[in-house]
Amino acid sequence: MDLANLKKAPYSNQSRKRVGRGEGSGSGVTAGRGNKGQLSRSGSKKKAWFEGGQMPLQRRLPKFGFSNYNRKIFQILNIEDLNRLEKLEDITPETLKEAGLVKYADRPIKLLGNGTLKKKVNIKVSAISKSAREAIEKSGGTVTIL
Repeated sequence: MDLANLKKAPYSNQSRKRVGRGEGSGSGVTAGRGNKGQLSRSGSKKKAWFEGGQMPLQRRLPKFGFSNYNRKIFQILNIEDLNRLEKLEDITPETLKEAGLVKYADRPIKLLGNGTLKKKVNIKVSAISKSAREAIEKSGGTVTIL
């Protein structure tokens, strides 16, 4: 096959449909617009956002309030949960995940002061409450914020 043998694809050069040019053309009378109704009339237009009389989207949406999509969602951990760990030297998010105290090691963790701490703890978390920090420092441990 070479360029001399190429042919156009069938129907590749069809002329446009000429509507409203008599019944013999196949699209006379209503010119492909159907019978009656708003869109069959000449000069009819609908706005792109018009919903046929249904309550429009911009009126259905809430106008007040605010959802902060950039908020930080913390995994909550209490001091009493730390007593379940066997090795308490250096606690990282990875060790907390392995122990099953948090679900994800790569998401922020906040330590709260609920309960009592029985041992010395060195812990690394994303955030900590004031009471939790006091309890850890009172037991002789340290807190590192990631």
